[in-house]
Amino acid sequence: MLAQYWPVLLFIAVAVGLGVVLMVLGMLAGPKRPDAEKLSPYECGFEAFEDARMKFDVRYYLIAILFIIFDLEIAFLFPWAVVFDKIGIVALVEMALFLALLVVGFGYVWKKGALEWE
Repeated sequence: MLAQYWPVLLFIAVAVGLGVVLMVLGMLAGPKRPDAEKLSPYECGFEAFEDARMKFDVRYYLIAILFIIFDLEIAFLFPWAVVFDKIGIVALVEMALFLALLVVGFGYVWKKGALEWE
C-alpha cells in the first residue's frame, strides 16, 4: 500500500531538494554589497516608526479593500463562463443582475470619492 505514495514522496523530496539547492546557490553566487539603504526596515509603504499609535491615512487600506472586493466579485464570472452553454437563460439573467449590482456598487464608491487619491 505504501508503494502508491512513492511518487508523492519523490515529488516532495525533489521539491525540497531543489529549494535548498537554489537557496544555497543564491547565497554563494549572489552579490554581497549591503548598504544602509538596503538594510533599513521598510514595510507596507511606510517608513519604520517608533510609536505603534502613529496616525496614518486610512485611504490606502480602503483602496486595497475595494480592490479585493471587486476582484473577488469578478472571479465569480469564470465558473459561470465555463458552463455558460449548459446553464440556460435563467443563469444569464442572474449574472446580468449580479453585474448590475456590481456596477451600482462601483458607481456608489466612485460618487462617494473613495477612489480619489490626493
